[in-house]
Amino acid sequence: MTVEADREAVQAQASGQQSLATSAARNLATTSKSVPQTQETSSRWLLRMLPWVDVRGGTYRVNRRLSHAVGDGRVTFVQTGGQVSVIPAELGELPALRGYADEEVLGELARRCEQVDFAPGAVLASAGDARDRVLLLAHGRVEKVGTGAYGGETVLEVLADGAYFGEQSLTEPEGAWESTFRATTACTVLVLPRSDVANLAERAPSLGTHLETFAALPRQRTNKYGEAAVDLAAGHVGEARIPHTFVDYDPSPREYELSVAQTVLKIHSRVADLYNDPMNQTEQQLRLTLEALRERQEHELVNNPEFGLLSNCDYAQRLQPHDGVPSPDDMDELLSRRRGNKFFLAHPRAIAAFGRECNKRGLTLDPVDVGGHRIPSWRGVPIYPCGKIPVSDARTTSILCMRTGEDDQGVIGLRQSGIPDEIEPSLSVRFMGIDEQALISYLVTAYYSAAVLVPDALGVLENVEVGRWR
Repeated sequence: MTVEADREAVQAQASGQQSLATSAARNLATTSKSVPQTQETSSRWLLRMLPWVDVRGGTYRVNRRLSHAVGDGRVTFVQTGGQVSVIPAELGELPALRGYADEEVLGELARRCEQVDFAPGAVLASAGDARDRVLLLAHGRVEKVGTGAYGGETVLEVLADGAYFGEQSLTEPEGAWESTFRATTACTVLVLPRSDVANLAERAPSLGTHLETFAALPRQRTNKYGEAAVDLAAGHVGEARIPHTFVDYDPSPREYELSVAQTVLKIHSRVADLYNDPMNQTEQQLRLTLEALRERQEHELVNNPEFGLLSNCDYAQRLQPHDGVPSPDDMDELLSRRRGNKFFLAHPRAIAAFGRECNKRGLTLDPVDVGGHRIPSWRGVPIYPCGKIPVSDARTTSILCMRTGEDDQGVIGLRQSGIPDEIEPSLSVRFMGIDEQALISYLVTAYYSAAVLVPDALGVLENVEVGRWR
């Protein structure tokens, strides 16, 4: 008997109990019980809404038109206390230094970058002034300000950590700033004067030759997406000469290999033999393992540095909120960057922050029905929650917006069906045998990946503040 039953028996004798106690009656009763529960299970909307394409051979190749866009990356920095320095190899993100491989010279350029801190509202560069330096934005937010159609100021772009501007000064010494750059938050900037680059180029002929070669390169004719142009004639009459053309392909298309998530599930044979009533122990162990595997799969689709959506969004499709918080204006701009938006994906805290901004303006997030679920939407596009999108220590996160499907040149999920011992498409449970300790082993495997077919299929609103209440 348990301690509780002993205590109840003693109390029964003291009180002169005349009927069977409940603790004793339970020895003859079969209890009702639930299957094992887990808090890890989430809605996993990304796995449910992403179109899945079957991949043969474990690899998916994305063929695109030839693109001439270069230097569209971001610069990475190293912080030591209050000091910030640029990683020398990251200077290769500047178009004029793309492909330059002399590490010693790049290291000298990195050392010549001077750290400057700007207060909110400070002007980093003014339109019309001589463009005599390159500015590397290590931290903060900067507005690129130009002149609007009616003579007033207008914000052309918002730049954030890792951005750079003024890179044309490396090859165009007589140029002037075309726009004004103004800090909207406290900013840490590394300044590389053109005079230092010219001085170093005199002592390092390889650098001077590289910059001269880049300046002399003929600029390829491209469309607004950076793809090789297709020559066409339209609106002509008579016997005008019709241009000849062809559509050039990228000679090195990207290939996505299926990633894998695996674990070995072990169950003692005694448990599997004797304790299967009313629930099958092996089935329950597998069910909980598969739940954890699917959660990890969605996490990888969002965060994996090789194929995750956050890492593979094109830099031209990354936006910064104009006031930090996710406003309706920011969401509209995110929508306007692509056709056929299918859904947003956001952390629940980001959805709540966006809801607060809508409440301030008297707007509502009209819900849409998705398989019996009422999902908030913006402009008719559903906003699905995803707790796998990280929230930083500074309480900032990202909101994704995407077009999906192979036919629409969107974002797709990749998998391979028909693998051995498959229980779901691209998910297998393989019996591995029983060892000398009577442990039954099962290899649980999931194969998956994701691909962005064209850059504008996926957009991200970065550095969204979710902790501001006012």
